[in-house]
Amino acid sequence: MTISKILTDYKVIAVVGCSRDGAKYSNVVAGFMKDAGYRIIPINPVADKILGEKAYKSIDELDMAFDIADVFRPGEEALGITKTAIAKGAKAIWLQEGIKSAEAKGYAESKGIEFIQDKCIVNYPRLNVVGFPSC
Repeated sequence: MTISKILTDYKVIAVVGCSRDGAKYSNVVAGFMKDAGYRIIPINPVADKILGEKAYKSIDELDMAFDIADVFRPGEEALGITKTAIAKGAKAIWLQEGIKSAEAKGYAESKGIEFIQDKCIVNYPRLNVVGFPSC
């Protein structure tokens, strides 16, 4: 599946590591995706709400379906996040720009799950982004 198709077909994004700080890229990117029509589910262990949405302490706590786990956590945490997200029904794992994990990639691919790494989710033509700063 292409990135464009992922962004067209999948509309609910669990943002793992979504910051409460409006100046941090995880918050800015989540806000942009929300404004672009995606449903965002912030994952942050110390927040109750982010961008007007109920925040969850971890993916394990989610009680709803989601399509993409958009990860803003270090690569060392990616395998565990990937395993949990897939167990909860994620259709795609997206590691943001600067985040890589060969182990997470191998695990996701072995389960038939789409896996993108080291790319910012907003930098694609499907979203018609003009002038959005690099993640």
